[in-house]
Amino acid sequence: MTTTRDERTPFNRWFLDADEPDPGGYYEDEREARTQHHVQPWWRVMCLTGVDYFSTLGYQPGIAALAAGALSPIATLVLVLITLFGALPMYRRVAEESPHGDGSLSMLERLLSYWPSKLLVLSLIGFVATGFIITITLSAADASAHLLENPYLKTALSGKQVAVTLTLLLLLAAIFLKGFKEAIGIAVVLVVAYLGLSVVVIARGLLEIRNHPTAVGDWVDAMTSAHSAPFGIIGASLLVFPALALGLSGFETGVVVMPLVKGDPDDTEEHPAGRIRNAKKLLTTAALIMSVLLIGSSLVTTLLIPHAAFEPGGAANGRALAYLAHDLLGEGFGTAYDAATIGILWFAGASAMAGLLNIVPRYLPRYGMAPDWARSTRPLVVVLTVIAIVVTLSFHASVDKQAGAYATGVLALMTSAAIAVFLTELRRGHRGTAAFFLVISAIFVYTIGITIAERPEGLIIALVFIAMILTFSVWSRIVRSTELRVQRVVYDEGAQAILDDAARGIQPLRFIANKLNAGDRDEYRAKSLDVRMHNHLNGRQGAIFLEVEVSDASDFATTVQVTSAIVGGHYILRATGPSVPNVLAAVLLDVRDRMPKPPHVYFEWSEKAPGQNVLRFLLAGEGDIPPLTHEILRRAEPDATRRPLVHVGG
Repeated sequence: MTTTRDERTPFNRWFLDADEPDPGGYYEDEREARTQHHVQPWWRVMCLTGVDYFSTLGYQPGIAALAAGALSPIATLVLVLITLFGALPMYRRVAEESPHGDGSLSMLERLLSYWPSKLLVLSLIGFVATGFIITITLSAADASAHLLENPYLKTALSGKQVAVTLTLLLLLAAIFLKGFKEAIGIAVVLVVAYLGLSVVVIARGLLEIRNHPTAVGDWVDAMTSAHSAPFGIIGASLLVFPALALGLSGFETGVVVMPLVKGDPDDTEEHPAGRIRNAKKLLTTAALIMSVLLIGSSLVTTLLIPHAAFEPGGAANGRALAYLAHDLLGEGFGTAYDAATIGILWFAGASAMAGLLNIVPRYLPRYGMAPDWARSTRPLVVVLTVIAIVVTLSFHASVDKQAGAYATGVLALMTSAAIAVFLTELRRGHRGTAAFFLVISAIFVYTIGITIAERPEGLIIALVFIAMILTFSVWSRIVRSTELRVQRVVYDEGAQAILDDAARGIQPLRFIANKLNAGDRDEYRAKSLDVRMHNHLNGRQGAIFLEVEVSDASDFATTVQVTSAIVGGHYILRATGPSVPNVLAAVLLDVRDRMPKPPHVYFEWSEKAPGQNVLRFLLAGEGDIPPLTHEILRRAEPDATRRPLVHVGG
């Protein structure tokens, strides 16, 4: 028997969020969408997503310099143009289509049905896991790199990159285990401090360039000597764009945490117009801020830092702006900038963790492909932290080694979002808009293709995650197959009238399970005679036919709708749901709660082989109905005296 909430220890209640209807604020159950106590103004939520998005300034200029050399500012300008005129319009559409934090996955889910839809989403969750887990580990590793390069700590922490990174991961996990409501306040402080100090560094760098007039000329000469101007420069910049794709991170997180965004008082679950409008403000403002800072940081770091310093092991590797902060503004300011950078890089994992804590409970338990505890925040935090620790140890906490995997995860999400928006617009007949997003999709397909070809480890990691998710999902689905997974049963007026009329007659109420074929008088007459002959149901005992139509067997939990019909004097209830045995059990238990005595149901044995029945049950929601219905009833109602009775005749 399942342990009740009162029998749990205080630790178990805390760990499983049993006493917390809002265990963190970033996961919104659609049935509780109107609980608005956890929402925040859009600019504060922007800071939460910004700890991921804005923190890329810590390593993006260095990556751009390594990939593009003197072309880094031009290549960064290409990145900014794609951000503002490609990614931003695309995710503004995603925000309209998925305002409850589903992200672009839900758009693709709606475009398909049945098992292909579920398998596609599970595969994309593998890329989500890759992007978000590597965000957590890479950001922690880069934060530790800044710690190790600080002149005051370099000696004490030398050679302890992995240990420092693991410590930061455990600190991040501790925040989530305690609760996440205060984390947005931490994010606001970190983002304001980091952006403010970054602006000072970039402004000081631009002043330094102004004081050295030859710097711009030398930079232009370096570009034109290697590439013909202007088309050679533009072409070369386009070719290195895939290496700069890390600067596009943050958009998917921005739509995933939409349940946190405060909307208008008159927002409804179906039409949260205020939330959508404010989420668009969040996305646009973040993109504009990041675009200005990316261009400025790329310009000052390219013109003022020797290229050798960007190489692995160089003083500016992975910390170009921090290098300039120390060089131009002194060790004191540089240390303050290091502290802000370390803080935002470390907390960038919070944004990714929040995204995972929204995505996993939203999809896997609903598919029956995760234990029900996967809806609880703290067990998930432990699981995700363990995975992050394993990834960190595998990559030895190296920023450079994880960059390819990070880019693959980010680009996979953005590519799927672009394709989802394109297909949605095409289905709605918006040909001009669809053509625009087709071009955007082609850009991202090209970008992820180049990224995978050059750094295949990202795809390998994603495939490992996909294999783990699929394996775990299939196992969970099999284990949970005989759970009562119907949320509620809803009757139309005719069905309710039949039950009300039956309640006034002879008890207990009796049902004949029937698979609908012709649906005519002869079918029900023959079925009634056959069941009565083999089940010893006499003619004086009235019975109602109970039929189930399988809606989508790939669904797991659902609401059962029951309609009614009368054919040749026979009363019929017709229910719709994802599994015949589960729906039958749910209706029988619901009727049990409405009647003085538990109902009876009458079946015939299946003539198909047992193995075939198992597959039909798991994949099509059918199978050997009588024993499966009995098992679901047994698990749902341990008290045999209150359990509906199942009769099977030859």
